Amino acid sequence: MPKARKPAVNPLSRYMVPILGRTLDLLELLSRHPEGMTLTTMTEALKMPKNSVFRIATTLTLRSYVERDEDTKTYRASRKLLSLGHAAVGGERLTQAAALILIALRDATGETALLGTLAGNHGVVLDQVPSSHPVKVMVEIGHAFPLHTAAPAKAMLACWSPEAQKAFVQQIKFTKHTRHTITSATAYLAELRKVKTQGFALDRGEESETFACVAAPVFDHRGHPLASIWISGPSDRVTAGAFEKLGLKVKQLADQLSLHLGYRPNAPHFVSVPHA
Repeated sequence: MPKARKPAVNPLSRYMVPILGRTLDLLELLSRHPEGMTLTTMTEALKMPKNSVFRIATTLTLRSYVERDEDTKTYRASRKLLSLGHAAVGGERLTQAAALILIALRDATGETALLGTLAGNHGVVLDQVPSSHPVKVMVEIGHAFPLHTAAPAKAMLACWSPEAQKAFVQQIKFTKHTRHTITSATAYLAELRKVKTQGFALDRGEESETFACVAAPVFDHRGHPLASIWISGPSDRVTAGAFEKLGLKVKQLADQLSLHLGYRPNAPHFVSVPHA
């Protein structure tokens, strides 16, 4: 029997700074738990000495990257982290360019219109224009959404190369939320191929059966999927029968935003690596 080959070691790994690596591990952990975590739960999850976790968390709190709730003794990532990610994807230019597009999308569909992007192993909401209906979907700015259920994440990931998709999807934990949730990498990759073909993505009650979403990707001047815009509404209004019509409207406005950001559809573009 042939011997298993050892995984390749990145030659740059010898230059890693351990304390910085642990700090990033803690920030990524908090980003996955927007409800907050105690010192004990962070220590258990990271498998690090409690004193080290405390010192890192305290430093991040003093620098305002983390907030500590004195009543519940929990730590959570702050809006300052969102501002860094926001700057990395074009910052104010993106939200300013999207402002009128989101209003137009809300007016055209009647549902809450949102803007978001990818941030590591989840997505993040950057802006929204609420629906005018008395019953509506509202999301906090900075809210983290899962990749396997969220339409905006599918819309962006569908634009990556097949190789990049396969590598990235292996990191996704396919937690089942409803009977509609995609629960395997194979089914998810098939979904991304469908999204790529039709130009828009759907959340068919995959995170919660009470609402549904329709999203389309937004491209920058290099042809990279910078963000997504989408609508979210109660499932009795955003129905399966309306998905195609809504999808085409979302795509139309997403394309307008892409052009405003310098995207030229006839230029040679091919997304081969993740840019989240």
